[in-house]
Amino acid sequence: MNVREFIETWEIHNRINLYLLNAIPDEYLSDISASKGRNVGEHFAHIHNVRLMWLKSAEPLLLSDQIKIEKTIINKRLLIDELANSAKAIAALLQNGFEQGKIKGFKPHPIAFLGYLIAHESHHRGQIILCLKQSGHPVDKKIQFGLWECGSR
Repeated sequence: MNVREFIETWEIHNRINLYLLNAIPDEYLSDISASKGRNVGEHFAHIHNVRLMWLKSAEPLLLSDQIKIEKTIINKRLLIDELANSAKAIAALLQNGFEQGKIKGFKPHPIAFLGYLIAHESHHRGQIILCLKQSGHPVDKKIQFGLWECGSR
């Protein structure tokens, strides 16, 4: 097992999140789907805050440089900075988890944890794209295809 490749997979995944966020104009962060729920900015904040939840549970020392994003203070710069920040902490959690063979509070193993994180965040990327589309601000086709270009992210 090449641990570095798993960490790189996480880093690619986070760059794809940031690629999408960077393509969204600030004023569209408040877009919401027809079925209500979270708006675009809140989906990104939720991704970050769930990362913090896992850090708190599995390795609290990695929380020291992290801040929870509250609904009242969401803006693009904050989201970009904090998603990058929490991604680094999750990379450290994964690294430690691979070395120890486990992530505290998660079963069965660190590879499954990585899969869980990517699945969860990718679900929210889909929700973000839906919010934008239903609000009349569909993501540009180039960006949509770019989300799948793992080798260049």
